[in-house]
Parts: sequence; C-alpha cells; structure tokens
Amino acid sequence: MTAKTTTISAEPGKQEILITREFDAPRELVFKACTDPTLIPQWWGPRYLSTRVDKMDVRPGGQWRFINRDAEGKEYAFHGVYHEVLAPERIIDTFEFEGLPETGHVTLETMRLEELPGGRTKLIAQSVFQSVADRDGMLQGGMEEGVNDTYDRLAELLKKM
Repeated sequence: MTAKTTTISAEPGKQEILITREFDAPRELVFKACTDPTLIPQWWGPRYLSTRVDKMDVRPGGQWRFINRDAEGKEYAFHGVYHEVLAPERIIDTFEFEGLPETGHVTLETMRLEELPGGRTKLIAQSVFQSVADRDGMLQGGMEEGVNDTYDRLAELLKKM
C-alpha cells in the first residue's frame, strides 16, 4: 500500500529540505513522468494553477523552465539547469523561482528513485539552499502545500499511465 502522504523534513539550522514519497508505479514510469514535457503539465504544481513547459532539455547542461498560471492569469515562473540525468535512478538540477525580488536564490536539487518490492518506487528529493534563510523563506512561502498537492497529482497520473 502506498504511503498517501509526502514527508517533508527540514532540520533546524540546516540548509536543506528532504522530501520523500512512495508511489504504486515502477521506477521507469515515475522517471518518465518527471522527464517527459508532455506529462509535466498534468502534475507539476498545485491544483489551482495550470502549468506550461516553456523549455525542457533533459540532459546534462540542458535547461528547463516551467510557468504556473492562476485563475486570474498571473504567472509564476521557475527555471534551472540539469547537471546529471541518470535514467531511471537520479536527476540533479538547479531550481530558481523567478518571482523573488532579487535573483540568485538557486537551489541544488537531487531526486533519487529507489525500486521497492511489488513494482513500487520511493522518490527522495533533497533540496540544498544557499542559506538557512533561503530555506526558511521557501518553507514559509507555502512550499509544503504545493509539494503535497504536486505529488498527489503525480500519484493520480501514474495510476492512469
């Protein structure tokens, strides 16, 4: 049985957030959902936002940029660069929210996919921030709700695939 919750942990004084979630889907399928630009809009971001993939070149040195849009038409963009893509095990990339007043708040993200018995997969995502203040700002900015909604949507998509 899949854990229906996403675990988000942030130890006081550390610059990282660790997210784990189990899915009732093989690792190859989870990897595909995370790297196929036609699938990203179906699960990436909270339900109340739509997502458009502006660019997604999944290879070392390739760039990605996703744009969320709310019901009023306001857009929120995110971008990064892929540093390592090792199918179907790991992706290392950067993440930056374009909506911050100052630039340079770049996070290094490592997503690992572990095979579990019964054709299930455990996703482990580590985000390392440049400072504890950056990490705390992300947590205070509603990140937890967005992550939970995003991974719930990914689980729903994986069931349909």
